Amino acid sequence: MDDPSLATSNMSKLHKILTKHFGTNPAFYPIIEQSYEIYQRANLHVAIEDLVKSTGSDVELHGIVSAEDYTLVSLAKIAQPKLGKWIQLGPIEYVDEPISNDDRLSCVKRGLFLFRYNDQAVALLLTDKPHRSNLVYVEVMAATKQIAELLGHHLAKLVRYGTVLRGQVISPSRDCYGNTSIKFQNLPTIDRSQVILPDEVLKRIERQTIGFSENSNRLAAAGRHLKRGILLHGPPGTGKTFTAMYLASRMPGRTVFLLTATSFGSIETACKMARILEPSTVILEDVDLIGAQRETQVVDANAVLFELLNQMDGLSNDADILFVLTTNRPDVLEHALAARPGRVDQAIEIPLPDADCRRRLFDLYSHGLKLEVKRPEDVIKKIEGVSAAFIRELLRKSAVFAAIEMPNEIIVRDKHIQDALGDLLIEGGPLTKSLLGAKTN
Repeated sequence: MDDPSLATSNMSKLHKILTKHFGTNPAFYPIIEQSYEIYQRANLHVAIEDLVKSTGSDVELHGIVSAEDYTLVSLAKIAQPKLGKWIQLGPIEYVDEPISNDDRLSCVKRGLFLFRYNDQAVALLLTDKPHRSNLVYVEVMAATKQIAELLGHHLAKLVRYGTVLRGQVISPSRDCYGNTSIKFQNLPTIDRSQVILPDEVLKRIERQTIGFSENSNRLAAAGRHLKRGILLHGPPGTGKTFTAMYLASRMPGRTVFLLTATSFGSIETACKMARILEPSTVILEDVDLIGAQRETQVVDANAVLFELLNQMDGLSNDADILFVLTTNRPDVLEHALAARPGRVDQAIEIPLPDADCRRRLFDLYSHGLKLEVKRPEDVIKKIEGVSAAFIRELLRKSAVFAAIEMPNEIIVRDKHIQDALGDLLIEGGPLTKSLLGAKTN
C-alpha cells in the first residue's frame, strides 16, 4: 500500500499514516466540516474524548504543524500526497483553557485523531484557520458520507449537552475584532434572611423566578411558556443586584450569564449560549444604560438596545430562559422593553427600606461588631429614607470612628454612630447621600 516515492517527505508520513488507518488511499473520501465558537473548546475536547471512549476503539493522536501561519491545514490536503507540502507531523499542541473560576483543562489545539466508529475507520482533524481565531474547526473523514455525518452529528450533540459550561456563572465579553471570551464568576451563597425586603415584595420576586423554575416541567406540560423576564427597579443601593445574586444562588443547575455595562456588547453571544445551555438565567445590571428612550441615545447604544430586543423576541416560548434586569431609572426605559409581554413580564420595585427593614438591616450589618447603643430605635427613625447601602456604610464608618478612639477594642457606641451620621449626611453633602441611595431633599 505504501508508495516508496513518498518515503523521504514529511508529507508522505501523514499520507502513509492516513492510508494505513483506512487500509487504502483515502484521497477521495468524503469530508464533513463543523465549526464551534472558541469558548466551546473545552466542551469540544471533552466531547471528542467521550465520543472515542464510547466506541471502545483505540485512538491514535498525531500532532500537525504548518510551516507558515497562513497555511490552511485540512484533511483534504493531508489525503493528497502532492498537496499540503507545508503540513508536517509535529508535537501535539494544547491550550490551557479555564473551565471554572479555579480549574483549567489542557485541550488539544490541533491534532489528527484516528479511530473506529460503528466499526468503520474514521479520521477527525481538530484545527483552526488563519485569521479566524474566534472559531475552532472539526473535519471528519470516512469511507461514506453517511458515516461521516453520523459521527459529526454525534459529536455536535455531545458538545451541545456538554457539562463544562453548564450550570456555571459566566460573563462573556467581546474584543474589538469580534472575538468572544468568557470569564467564570463565583457568586456568594446568599441566605434568604440576608435579603432584607418587605415580605410580599420578596415573595412576588420568588414566585416569578424560583417558583417558576421549580415547576418548569409541569408548567410546560400545561402549555405555559417558559421564557420570562423580570425588571427590578428602585433607587440606588436598595439591593437590586444583591437580590439578583440571591435568585441565582437559589436556582442551582441553571447556567447564569452576568452582563454589566462593559459586556453589553456580548448580548447576542450570551443569548445564543443561553439557548444552548438552558435552563439559563441572563442578568443584565443597570439596563437603563442601554435601554433609555431612543431619542436620547447615541448610535452605539441604540444598536445594543435593538440587539437585546431582537434576542429576547427571537427566543422560543418554550426556552427556559429567565431575564433579570435591574435599573435605577425605570422612567427612561424604552417602552417596548419595559412593558411588552414576552420581553419583560413583570416590573417589581425594590423600595427604600421601611422601619422594619431598616431595623433588620441594622442588625445584619452590625454582625461581628460589639454594640453599646442605648437607643437603637432613635437611630432607626433618624435614618428614614436611606438605602441598604447607606446603612451598611453607616455601620462601617461607625466602626472606623470607634477603632480610631479605642486602640485595644472596637466598641461602637451612640457617639460613633452620631459622628458617622454627621459625616455621611452633613459633611458628605448631597452627592454622598445620592451615591449611597439616601434621599437628598
